[in-house]
Amino acid sequence: MKARIRNAVLALTAISTAVALAACGAGGESDSAEGDAPMIGVLLPDVTTARWETRDKPLLDREIKELCGDCAIEQTNAKGDVAMQQEQMNSMITKGVDAILLVAVDARSLAASVRKAVEAGIPVIAYDRLAEGPISGYASFDGEEVGRLQGQALLKAMGDEVPGAQIVMMNGDPSDPNAVLFKRGALAVLTGKVKIGKSYDTLQWRTEAAHLNMSGAIAALGVDNIQGVYAANDGLAAGSIAALKANKVDPVPPVTGQDAELRAVQRIVDGEQYMTVYKPFEPEAAAGAAMAVAAARGESLDRVARDEVTTRDGRRVPAVMLTPVSVTVSNIKDTLVKDGVYTIRQICTPQLAAACTSAGLT
Repeated sequence: MKARIRNAVLALTAISTAVALAACGAGGESDSAEGDAPMIGVLLPDVTTARWETRDKPLLDREIKELCGDCAIEQTNAKGDVAMQQEQMNSMITKGVDAILLVAVDARSLAASVRKAVEAGIPVIAYDRLAEGPISGYASFDGEEVGRLQGQALLKAMGDEVPGAQIVMMNGDPSDPNAVLFKRGALAVLTGKVKIGKSYDTLQWRTEAAHLNMSGAIAALGVDNIQGVYAANDGLAAGSIAALKANKVDPVPPVTGQDAELRAVQRIVDGEQYMTVYKPFEPEAAAGAAMAVAAARGESLDRVARDEVTTRDGRRVPAVMLTPVSVTVSNIKDTLVKDGVYTIRQICTPQLAAACTSAGLT
């Protein structure tokens, strides 16, 4: 697993170097040679999921600047509002940016905005989520594999309880193509092995909605009749766990997650959450930045993208698809700490001192 992450980083470093050299050698063909620095718009989707502002935003800024020192970067966050992101797309078009890196709040609703940008000569790179419309490229992780990892971990955690076990599925926002893939991957593993007592789709991935839905599931199924919880990300895991504890469910059944948020990692150490899925942020940001810079420079994405994906309208577009990693208490040190995502000190607060010692973190 560590080798996969290391190889991904090395490969993307080589790709990024190639893009930088190509940009430097573009000569009179680049905008910067004419006195205008290339401008790249970066559109993030929300502030509900911590990663966008705390991890992706600074990493994308750094990676773009390393590849293209004279590039101007316009970063916005739609705060979960589709209309706001549509306005932000219009603003980027009006400003005449040279490329857009887009994490769509709602893939279908943003399709017209993507089309408008492309008609204005602005290539759009979908980042993390596969946007609809005539995108030029895509950088993300294998969404179905994320779901499979979650499902496999949940079955392992339930162990002997799997035959006849009943679970609750707390899925993500159905307008997010990734949520659809996560659910599909999880169901491929779970179907026929557990009973799905309740299944919810959670608009805007809201933690409070997961809390409300889990309370409803407990009321419908009974306190003692939930042996596991599939939560599509760490925010939904947090809401589900809070509802389980508030309803005196003890012990809390295994709960999955995703995004490796710090609070989720601490819950894993404390035994409240069973696992999360770590999607190494640096390789993803490096891939997204390399594609955006190449697009802004008018370069082919083929030198950056080694894969392809099929869009909703059947087109094949260049893509960089990375491998997600399952994280439980047993491999926190060898994944998140090893990669520098968090330090032991950040994870192991005084309240978690004993748990961290038991987990081998201190």
